[in-house]
Amino acid sequence: MSEGSKGSSLAFGQVVIGPPGSGKTTYCHGMQEFMGRIGRKVAVVNLDPANEAMPYQCALDIAELITLPDVMESLKLGPNGGLIYCMEYLEANFDWLQEKLAAFRGHYYLFDCPGQVELYTHHHALKNVFAQLAKWNFRLAAVHLVDSHYCTDPGKFISVLCTSLSTMLHVELPHVNVLSKMDLIEQYGKLAFNLDYYTEVLDLSYLVDHLASDPFFRSYRRLNEKLVEVIEDYSLVSFVPLNVQDKASMRQVMQAADKANGCCFGEQEHRSLEALMSAAVGADFHFTSTLAVQEKYLQSQDKAVEEEVMEL
Repeated sequence: MSEGSKGSSLAFGQVVIGPPGSGKTTYCHGMQEFMGRIGRKVAVVNLDPANEAMPYQCALDIAELITLPDVMESLKLGPNGGLIYCMEYLEANFDWLQEKLAAFRGHYYLFDCPGQVELYTHHHALKNVFAQLAKWNFRLAAVHLVDSHYCTDPGKFISVLCTSLSTMLHVELPHVNVLSKMDLIEQYGKLAFNLDYYTEVLDLSYLVDHLASDPFFRSYRRLNEKLVEVIEDYSLVSFVPLNVQDKASMRQVMQAADKANGCCFGEQEHRSLEALMSAAVGADFHFTSTLAVQEKYLQSQDKAVEEEVMEL
């Protein structure tokens, strides 16, 4: 794994990013178990210095190098400033990271990253860490988790789209945007449009019109139109729905990440027929899987209506 070594073997993996509470650690735990069952050797790397309770089997923990509480106490920094310092400290200690990762050659890597959004939209420390990993022949895909409850609020969904686009442009990695916690979406309220409208980010003018029905957002219509134009002009953002408890949903996200980082062409795929099958399925599977999630969502809505009618 020496820097710039063309003869060293490739290493594949995912950097799991997203806002606080979006389910990054839960995703890493679920994906570690899922991949383990289909024959992949998985190493989860915790890069979040504030993550003290990890449900997964951690191969490498940044706490061995630096922790957020220690930084906050010694430097008198708040949590945001402390996280930035920790990432800059990691960037300054690439030799430590390289030495630790070398012990897990032949594994598929899941990097559990901090939840501070600024690290992926403005700051350069984590971006430089990812770039250094690429120089060590890591082929990584960014899996950006967003809580699906934002779909129930058009204003928040436009904000999520802007954040996702900014993250994609700043991180500069093959990117998979994921709507997490799909099993809980019916608890947040009824969607204004079908689920595929949100996952495929279809004509957003309908979203602007829907916002205009709200007196608060009506005066910001022109601003919303310009934000939507930026998102549509880039035409980069789309989402994969995820329910960590559902095997088909996990398989779909794994397939999307494999296509993004090229793992479907790596030697790991030859060890598992199930992995080859998942990598061979094309866009039709994505569409079918989205419809399945949508069907579950509609069924839960219908059941709720029936219960209300029975109570009356």
